[in-house]
Amino acid sequence: MFGRIRAWSRRHSTLADVLWLAPLIGLCVVNASTYAALTGLAVHFGLFGYVIISAALLVPLFWRNTYPRLVFAAISLISFGQWVVGGDPFVANFAVLIALFAVASHGALPWAVAAGAVAELGIFLALVRWNNATLGMFFSGTFFVVTVWVTGIYAKTRRRYLEGLEERAERAERERDQQAKMAAAAERTRIARELHDVVAHNVSVIIVQADGAGYAIDSDPEQARLAVQAISKTGREALAEMRRLVGVLRQDGGSPADYLPQPGLEQLAGMVRGSGLPVALTIKGTPPELPEGEQLVIYRIVQEALTNALKHGGPEVTAVVEIDYGPQQVSVRIADDGRGAAVVRGPDGHGLVGMRERVGMYGGAVWTGPRAGGGFEVRATLPVPEVRAA
Repeated sequence: MFGRIRAWSRRHSTLADVLWLAPLIGLCVVNASTYAALTGLAVHFGLFGYVIISAALLVPLFWRNTYPRLVFAAISLISFGQWVVGGDPFVANFAVLIALFAVASHGALPWAVAAGAVAELGIFLALVRWNNATLGMFFSGTFFVVTVWVTGIYAKTRRRYLEGLEERAERAERERDQQAKMAAAAERTRIARELHDVVAHNVSVIIVQADGAGYAIDSDPEQARLAVQAISKTGREALAEMRRLVGVLRQDGGSPADYLPQPGLEQLAGMVRGSGLPVALTIKGTPPELPEGEQLVIYRIVQEALTNALKHGGPEVTAVVEIDYGPQQVSVRIADDGRGAAVVRGPDGHGLVGMRERVGMYGGAVWTGPRAGGGFEVRATLPVPEVRAA
């Protein structure tokens, strides 16, 4: 409820000030006729003077939150002027306490202390003017002033605490949005590398098969037909994987079931056979129950290495793929006998960078480079999770 009141007060500040001051203004109006009827006062300002002085004391309160020190100084000087000329206090002189609260709740602590001291001096001066003033009356007035002052300090502390909470909430929201954007950017980078692997591998296979079909179309139509079938199969696989990857970026809330699952170890042999070059596949040990992500890493490493052999190995290149499933780790080795080691490779190639990042995600290691006797070699090791390796 108080939160709603504060929010409403911020939206309608002028009306809120009028409502907060309405009780004091009402008391001043009610007391006007009583003051006009009084007699025997040392200094009687009359009804007109009463209205003017009361207005001078109350009107500055509408700016108490914007200029608290100036408002308190103006009201204090007007009250002190009343005391100097010997006039009796008005109901409107309670504006000093309201201005004191404004200084304590909006000003710095030294100014709040100074305003409290001035208000305390005003209590002393007012009691000195009265012949029947007692020490108890002074302590009662002091208690009232201190209560207003402490309440103002508490209001300032409370307001700053709420502002700090709002600021932290806004900062947390900004950080959450920023992290979401970073995660989306990282996901798009991963998808870009996935697309690079898929497109580069399958397009290389299609080119090799198409070249073979072109050479054999006259001399060996059957071989050409098989090559064209391989091209068709490879194109369908590439299209299916591209649909799955690009589907991640869709904004229409499509179900993941609409796309094919990630390739794993079961699809590895088929991918090697359809790579478009002679490959000797050797598998040692029993495949452990690796996570799907780690299976995808092994699949992509072999795919990227064979793609590089097709692109850079030259004619009549052959390759060897060796996978050793051990109890603690999986070792992968892909080697070719082509001239790929002599080809200048860019330092920012997506394939090799993607290999290292994929393997690094699972705490593995990868090594790439020319092999003894010619050709290029890729070696990678991936740990087997202990729970799954048991």
